[in-house]
Amino acid sequence: MPEIRLTPEELRYIALFQDVTGAVVKDCIIDNENGMIIFVVRKGDMGAAIGKGGSNIKKLRKVFGKDIEIIEDGSSIEELAKNSVAPARVRGVKVIEGPNKKVVYISVEPNDKGIAIGKNGKNVTRAKLVLKRYYDVTNVVIV
Repeated sequence: MPEIRLTPEELRYIALFQDVTGAVVKDCIIDNENGMIIFVVRKGDMGAAIGKGGSNIKKLRKVFGKDIEIIEDGSSIEELAKNSVAPARVRGVKVIEGPNKKVVYISVEPNDKGIAIGKNGKNVTRAKLVLKRYYDVTNVVIV
């Protein structure tokens, strides 16, 4: 796993997120291109991070003025890939490595393909950013 260095801006976002939610944040990725902030939370902290009826997310969206995305941490590339497309039901994850590339294929239930991809491909983008940061993945494909 690569060493992740957080910027002062990311550290501020993490501190505020943890104050509001009580969840432990492992990482924060600011995606200015897509107007979202992705938080990777400790396993088991997803409920606290979201809040009752999504209250924490709504509150943080207002404060940050950006879309808030939360992914539960995973101990392997497969687990993190699975968590990155939640709540889609994942059938399996396959990692194919070639020269200078690593592609993750996430197989989901046919009815959940839209959930896994997300509106305008938002969830796939989220998965790509997180998996690139941790495992140097070059592409994520939902099948």
